[in-house]
Amino acid sequence: MKLPAVAIATAFACGILLGYLSFTSSLLATPFWFRGLFLLSLFILLIGVEFVRRERLQAALASAVCAWILLGALAVRIADRPLPADHVLAFIQKGELELKTPLRWRGRLRDEPRRLPWGYAVDIDLAQVNYQGKALSTRGGMRLGYEPTIPAAALADFHAGDEVAFTAQARLPAVFRDDGAFDRRDYLAQQGIHLVAPLRAAELTERLKPAPKTLRVWIARSRAHLRMELDGMLAGAPDAAGVLRAMLLGDRSFVDREESKSFQATGTFHVLVIAGLHVSALAFFLHFAARALRLSRGLTSLFILALLIGYVAVVEVRPPVVRATLMAAVVVLGRAMFRRLDLLNSAGMAALVILLVRPLELFDASFQLSFLAMGCIGGLAAPWLENTIEPYARALRGWRDVTRDAANEPRPTQFRIDLRALDRWLASRLPGILGARAGGGLAALTAFGFRVWEIFVLSLVLQAGMLPMMAKQFHRITLSGPVANLVAVPITGILVPLGFLTLGAGLAYQRLGALLGVPLAWLTHLLMRMVLWLAHFSGWSYRIPGPPWWTVAWFFAALVALAVLLRLGKRQATRVALVCLALAAGVIASYPFAPRLTVGALEVTALDVGQGDSILVILPRGKTMLIDGGGAFAGFRGEENYAGPDPGEDAVSPYLWSRGIRRLDVVALTHAHHDHLGGLIAIVENFRVGSLWIGREVAAPAFARLEQLATERHIPIVHEASGASFDRDGVHGDVLWPHTAGKEPAGPPKNDDSLVLRLVYGKRAILLPGDAEKDAEQEIVAETPGDALRADVLKVGHHGSRNSTTPEFLARVHPSLALISSGADNPYGHPSPELLERRDRWRVLAGVVLRRVSRGPSSRCLNGSATSRSRAEAPELARSQWPLGIRGSSCIGPRKRHCLRAHHCEPETSGGKRAVRAARTLQTLRRSGRGARLLHGA
Repeated sequence: MKLPAVAIATAFACGILLGYLSFTSSLLATPFWFRGLFLLSLFILLIGVEFVRRERLQAALASAVCAWILLGALAVRIADRPLPADHVLAFIQKGELELKTPLRWRGRLRDEPRRLPWGYAVDIDLAQVNYQGKALSTRGGMRLGYEPTIPAAALADFHAGDEVAFTAQARLPAVFRDDGAFDRRDYLAQQGIHLVAPLRAAELTERLKPAPKTLRVWIARSRAHLRMELDGMLAGAPDAAGVLRAMLLGDRSFVDREESKSFQATGTFHVLVIAGLHVSALAFFLHFAARALRLSRGLTSLFILALLIGYVAVVEVRPPVVRATLMAAVVVLGRAMFRRLDLLNSAGMAALVILLVRPLELFDASFQLSFLAMGCIGGLAAPWLENTIEPYARALRGWRDVTRDAANEPRPTQFRIDLRALDRWLASRLPGILGARAGGGLAALTAFGFRVWEIFVLSLVLQAGMLPMMAKQFHRITLSGPVANLVAVPITGILVPLGFLTLGAGLAYQRLGALLGVPLAWLTHLLMRMVLWLAHFSGWSYRIPGPPWWTVAWFFAALVALAVLLRLGKRQATRVALVCLALAAGVIASYPFAPRLTVGALEVTALDVGQGDSILVILPRGKTMLIDGGGAFAGFRGEENYAGPDPGEDAVSPYLWSRGIRRLDVVALTHAHHDHLGGLIAIVENFRVGSLWIGREVAAPAFARLEQLATERHIPIVHEASGASFDRDGVHGDVLWPHTAGKEPAGPPKNDDSLVLRLVYGKRAILLPGDAEKDAEQEIVAETPGDALRADVLKVGHHGSRNSTTPEFLARVHPSLALISSGADNPYGHPSPELLERRDRWRVLAGVVLRRVSRGPSSRCLNGSATSRSRAEAPELARSQWPLGIRGSSCIGPRKRHCLRAHHCEPETSGGKRAVRAARTLQTLRRSGRGARLLHGA
């Protein structure tokens, strides 16, 4: 077998998949089956050895595959161990530790304090926490963030390895619980970070013991010193320093968000992630240096391996770097033993080593993309190049030497003969030295053209081969990748060795480092300008929903078939496989599927966007309206100075894509505070938008940027004001506020600018007041006659603050359900205690469920005569415990989301019995600790 490592790694991966199934997992949980299957795998391996001894290789191969599949299933059980009893998360899960108040922690600094755009952060390996007068020994990781007001000098005495004590209120990393949303908590857990906490003052941290002199501490301090050295050499070009931090040291903290989007849009983001390209460039540079030093083959291999291992340690042991270094090590060791290894076999060996150490790495997107890239290069690009230009590229070596013609195939040999003839002709026609050098120049130009074509083919194959993964994981299709990488890859191949050479020179002699930093900064700016220029071409990159599983299976089946047929040299079958692959790629890239919507009902979904607001409205015949896009709060003037998670990109967009939505007919902004506006920038960039609705024009940078983006994309901007109405898909909508919607800025944004909408479908209504406060509510109540304010569902104004949702307003609205969009640990205490206490004064209401939207999207479907609710909204309640007498059957079910259409919403019992049921439901919700509240009156 030519690819034994690939076969073994594939079998082991299949075993991991098998072990991950619920049936197999429950089976292996019993010691009897676990030990039995382990002994069986050893027995099969022994049988395989006997088959090898008898030279029955096919039977030996089958035995080995079966044994590795069983070992893979067992590895999952070993890797998927529960948390240790003293882990900080185990204490929290068991209720033995609560994070409601600041606590005194002890631990050891994992790294040097790291400078970030907003301040400083340091990672700490926890050792102890004082809780309720007891010192609990614990383990786990915490990221401690220093407020920007704390001076950098206060951190000067803290270094990697120091044992410290500090007082901080820790919390679990915030996550958005919408379908498809980025899971930041899991992302940090993979880095060993389980809690995060802000440090309010430097005096709250105490250094207990200095760091011991260990190799780990020395590496951590060297890493910090390299970052400082790089920043110092490029102090005049901070944007270039941020990109080089990412390319050389793996720190993307200072890459601007817009720059990051440009790299993503052009398919060149991989140059910012240390992986195969960077490790290959560094290994090639080290090989060149070893040859210049005239080292032997063995010493060259040791030299390269030692420095690559040191590089992995300096940039931290990140999975992509480890994978690339393992593959480089396999190639280097193969050359040292005079063996030429197949690229696929090298990738198989690296994958097997990683999966043996960390079996669950198989489910990591980074792992999948890395080895899919290697598979595309080794299985498609390498055979393609070998059958086209590679024989001619090899024929250029020593092309003037006639004695080497016999070492080439007939066509490349003829190519050498023609090149020599052309050289003689040019020499006879051109004068002097020009004629003597013409042939060499022509050969060099031809070799350069071959290398350009090679980069283009590699980029094209990689972009095409990773198409399903990019669409599934990142919802992006990039068409400019092959062209952009023609420039990005060579520049990166120069920047990486030049960057490390500059760092080394700067450490030895500062002026020399500053001198080399000039061309380094120039090349970096060249790369950035090229990427930015290509990113401006609209249509070359666009966002789509993730493809259905069967299209992905179709694509990869055709891809594997094409790779196998290329190796076998089956030309006709290769063409058929190529056509099948192209068809699958076309289906994935175009996404011709209808969105998954509720037909014949008005659906309203309040999305989990943390502390902001975002509401998706789907009309009965499929028209879509998004009201606000969430966003982290960045001041009441709508500034853009926040650089944290973007709810529009990380929560709202993934949820819309999870339902197959590519177009939003209306995007409405209630008002220009950043917790409503911030995410809409990403929404307008990611989706086709029919029109943008706004109320008052205000003076705010983020608001101006949103309007500018809408104008650039030819999106009509509609100014809505009270008195306006619309009718779409059988739904009547009224704009109740604000009074004026002029095009002249009316000063800084405020809550009472909010666009207030009331949607009516049949006999049911929904009221969406944005952040309107009591002044606006009083005017709305005074100006709206009769039952024109009545609504079955109310989105509570201003996240449940005490200045909104007044008793008079509630009495007029008379909702059956009230939704509060307020994340956990709200810095302003929303929802306010005053609002929650008002339930005792709401005598006019028979029962109101108050749902806090902080644990996933909350959906409501109105079919014109009844209201239904999402089961995900209160998962701790059995159906019989749901208030308001709602019964239901599933009407749609994309993944975790179930929207139930109610048979009826009338009370099943008398008012007194329903009040008792409401009280019991309130107790259940309180016991669950999930933030929901039930408000009711007598």
